[in-house]
Amino acid sequence: MSGDHRICFVGDSFVQGTADPQCRGWVGRVCEAARRRGIDVTAYNLGVRRDTSRDIRARWEAECAARFNVPCRSHVLFSFGANDMTMEDGALRVSFDASVANLQAVVVAARRRHAVVVVGPPPVGEAAQDERIVQLCRRYALRAAQLEVPYLGLADALMSDERWMRDVAASDGCHPGEVGCELVAAHVQAWPAWWFAGDGM
Repeated sequence: MSGDHRICFVGDSFVQGTADPQCRGWVGRVCEAARRRGIDVTAYNLGVRRDTSRDIRARWEAECAARFNVPCRSHVLFSFGANDMTMEDGALRVSFDASVANLQAVVVAARRRHAVVVVGPPPVGEAAQDERIVQLCRRYALRAAQLEVPYLGLADALMSDERWMRDVAASDGCHPGEVGCELVAAHVQAWPAWWFAGDGM
């Protein structure tokens, strides 16, 4: 690939890279790999801690527009959902149905102008919430297939990966440290739908 590739990574604290001691997160790692392969990538990390799909639906368009302000090959990667599945005052912060509707809204709007992919939320190390995240990921995967947008599910694979669970437990109990960020980056790098897939990690 050639040309000026600009990518907005729109999501929550897992996108932002919270708790990574290197302050790069998985986003920085996959973009570093693309750079090493000679791809001209400008990455914008638009991860915000505690953001739900509702929050992202409200902000993504203005934030991306400010970064695609010159002719470029524009890409948007959405990744959210874990915060939707958090219980507050006895209820989910965002219901399953509303979360799926938010996913559809942002994907449909974004792909009118940009290349779009979706990465599902990872587990957070709390059994009940992780089960809800797995259920949400299945709904996301189904809706993404209906919309014909590439979707990478992470929850099932990472829940069965002892390295992820150990890293989350050793970190802040919710977010991964360096090991977990490397694991997510490896999953993205191996995903055929990732724009710069390859063995450059």
